[in-house]
Amino acid sequence: MLESVRLYAKRTDKVFWFFCLFSSAMAVLMLASWAAEQGGGFAVDEITGQITGIGDFRRAMVQAASAGLGIVIALILSTVDYRSLVKVWPFHVVLTWGLVLPTLFIHNLSLGPLTIGYNAGDTDNYSWYKLAGFTFQPTELAKISFILTFAMHLNNVRSRINEPKELAKLLVHLAAPILLIHVQGDDGTAIIYGIIGCCMMFSAGLSWKYIVAALAGATAAISAAFMFLSDSIGKSYQWYRILAVIDPENETNWAPSEDVWKNIVYQQDRGEVALGSGGVFGNGLFSGDYYSVPNAHNDFIFSWVGNALGFVGCLVVLGVLIALVIRTFAIGARSEDMLGSFICAGVGGAFLAQIAVNVGMNLRVLPVIGVTLPFYSAGGSSVTMLYICVGLVLSVHMHNKKKLFG
Repeated sequence: MLESVRLYAKRTDKVFWFFCLFSSAMAVLMLASWAAEQGGGFAVDEITGQITGIGDFRRAMVQAASAGLGIVIALILSTVDYRSLVKVWPFHVVLTWGLVLPTLFIHNLSLGPLTIGYNAGDTDNYSWYKLAGFTFQPTELAKISFILTFAMHLNNVRSRINEPKELAKLLVHLAAPILLIHVQGDDGTAIIYGIIGCCMMFSAGLSWKYIVAALAGATAAISAAFMFLSDSIGKSYQWYRILAVIDPENETNWAPSEDVWKNIVYQQDRGEVALGSGGVFGNGLFSGDYYSVPNAHNDFIFSWVGNALGFVGCLVVLGVLIALVIRTFAIGARSEDMLGSFICAGVGGAFLAQIAVNVGMNLRVLPVIGVTLPFYSAGGSSVTMLYICVGLVLSVHMHNKKKLFG
């Protein structure tokens, strides 16, 4: 047993593991400190004042337990050759998308302790399953399957990627999950899928002429949709969230009423103030004056980091996360084959996209679209899925022999 542990430690990427474990430990600490400020964290009887349960501390405990489960899965997965995971693509495609598809049509259907198409937020996103108090979003698992199948597709056509016929097939492969998730109502996740696909195609050598043309076309399409089709494309609150970033004071009267305006900008207003209120070193983890932000445990956990740990704490958290992204791309660059490189490009792209979008939401430079901060945002299933991605990257590291500089 000890010999197996020693051999694993020798073969694995210990720096990569450090970044992951540090982020998970910090996430549990941040969620515990947030819970302590929510009326002491514990559930309390309003009449007797006696503690009746763990209350908001449950989120920190679920985060810790899910990270523990995810670490075990990552350890096992890292010992499996990533090529074999790609070869069984029909199995995980059927499994993951077989879970996603029912939520397109079934909303809040209860079958005993199981709810299909559960709405976990305050929008029309019914992309969740709920079982005995625990929620699970199958699109997170399907994201891993997509990375594996798209990597396989790119590997098969890498020498012909810039041929219009092959590029069209790749775009269909990318568009299919994006459209399904859009129909499901989770546009934030759909955007992340799009960024993952773009990162992987870029790593495969997609010509700059296609990249420039795509950026120009996307800019023109979004501008046209924004000016002429905002009433018929998307949902009103989505456009309001975009306008809230462009014109937060409602000087152009984009909001139909003052109540709508205040409701749309409320969360980002408070998140922005919370980030700044921590100053350089923050208000402390378990004591001090804090600024309340809706969903500070989830999409706006970064505002809590700024609130509690200040500018320095934000730099440390972001520094480790960015280092993790760089390490992921570096492992891909050292892969002995392009398949491993494409997998790491997909995982690194997913990490980078979620970090950039979530922090942008908290800094009020991007609209709120429900994207979580990797490792930190509360959510057991998302943390477990994250560690599956970690296992894939470590599998690439442990099953290649090429050195980065020859």
